[in-house]
Amino acid sequence: MTADNAGSGSAEGRGVRDAAAEAAAGRGVAGQEDAVRETAVRETGARAGGPAADATSEATEDGTEDGIEDDADAPDPIALRLEQLILGAERRYTPFQAARSAGVSVELATRFWRAMGFADIGQAKALTEADVLALRRLSGLVEAGLLSEPMAIQVARSTGQTTARLADWQMDSFLEGLTEPQESGMTRTEITYPLVELLLPELEEFLVYVYRRQLAAATGRVVQAADDAEMVDRRLAVGFADLVSFTRLTRRLEEEELGELVEAFETTAADLVAAHGGRLIKTLGDEVLYAADDAGIAAEIGLRLIETLTHDETMPELRVGIAFGTVTTRMGDVFGTTVNLASRLTSIAPKNAVLVDGAFAEELSHTGEAPVSEAEAAEVAAKAEKDGEEPPSYRFALQPMWQRPVRGLGVVEPWLLSRRS
Repeated sequence: MTADNAGSGSAEGRGVRDAAAEAAAGRGVAGQEDAVRETAVRETGARAGGPAADATSEATEDGTEDGIEDDADAPDPIALRLEQLILGAERRYTPFQAARSAGVSVELATRFWRAMGFADIGQAKALTEADVLALRRLSGLVEAGLLSEPMAIQVARSTGQTTARLADWQMDSFLEGLTEPQESGMTRTEITYPLVELLLPELEEFLVYVYRRQLAAATGRVVQAADDAEMVDRRLAVGFADLVSFTRLTRRLEEEELGELVEAFETTAADLVAAHGGRLIKTLGDEVLYAADDAGIAAEIGLRLIETLTHDETMPELRVGIAFGTVTTRMGDVFGTTVNLASRLTSIAPKNAVLVDGAFAEELSHTGEAPVSEAEAAEVAAKAEKDGEEPPSYRFALQPMWQRPVRGLGVVEPWLLSRRS
C-alpha cells in the first residue's frame, strides 16, 4: 500500500479532518438532531439502494400516527440531513406524483428507477425535485427521437451501475480512512456531515471532469473505426491477469490484510494499464481484465504486470493470458470467443508468465514487434548485415508451446511471450 492509498495517515487526511472538525464545532451537528426529529418521524423506514420509505399516515384519535410506534422507528436525523445535503432537496413526491410531474407513465418511471439500481418503494413520499428532473430529461430524449426507449434504459442502467460502485468505494475506503482515527475527539457520526459538505462539491466537479475525459477518449476510438460494424464488433487484444493461489490466501490472511492486498493489486494493475495505453475493463478481486487496440501495447502491459509484481514480496505469483480477435463491446464490457480464449489461456499459463494465442502471435509478427521464430530473426539479421543495413529491432520473443485442448474452444496452440534481449 502506498501513502496515497492510506487515507487516515496522510497529511491530506488530517487536513480535511481538521477542517471538518472546525465546521462541525461551528454548526453544533449533534445539537441539531432535535431540529429534524419531526421530519424524521414523518419519513420513517429505510431501504437499501434508494430513498427511505415514508410511513406517514393520518393521525389517530389518540394523537399518534399509524405505522409509527416510537422514535426508535425513525431514521437517524443525521442520516436524513446527509441525504438532503447530498441530494440538494427534501423528499416531496411519491413515485406516482413524481411520474405525473415529469409527464411520464408510472410504468416507464419504474423502469428507469430500477435500471438505475434502486429498489421499489411503494408509494412512499421519498422522491425529490431532482428525481422528477431526471425522469423528465430521460423521457425528453426519447420523445425527441435522440434515444429509443431501450437505449434510455441502457443509459440509466450503465450510469447507475458505474456510480453505485463509485459511491460504495468512496464511502467504504475514502471517507472511512479520513475519519479514522478521530483525532479531533469527535465521533464519526458527528464529523461525517461537515466532511461530506466540504468534499461533495469538489468530488462532483472532479467526477464530471473525468467523465468528459473518458467520453472524449471513447468517442475518439469510435470515430477511428474502419466501418460501422467495427464500432460494435472490433478487433482488440484482450488480457486477463490472475493472482495464483488466491483462494488459499483467503484462508490464510485476515480480512483487512486480504483487502489491502486486493486493493494494491488493483491499483498497480490500473496504473500500468493506463500508463501504457490500455483500458481497464473490470477488476474481479484476484483478476483484472484489460483491452488494447494494439497487440504490442497489450504485450507490454502483460509483461510489465509480471515484472512489477515479481519485485513485490507481498504479492503472490501472477499468470497472464492474452488473445487477439473480434470482440463485442457493450456497456463498457467485452464479450466473445476472444475474451473466453484469453481467460482459458490465463488458467493454463505457467506462474509469472504470459501466454498468448496464435492470432496474437501473428499480429505481433505482422507489426514487426516480434519475429515468427528465432531462426527467422537470425536469418533476417544476417541478410541485413550482408546488405549493410540495420537489422530489425524486435521488442518481444515468441516461443510455441504444445498444442492442448481448451474447454469449450477445442485445441489451441499457445505461445509463450517474453522480452527479447
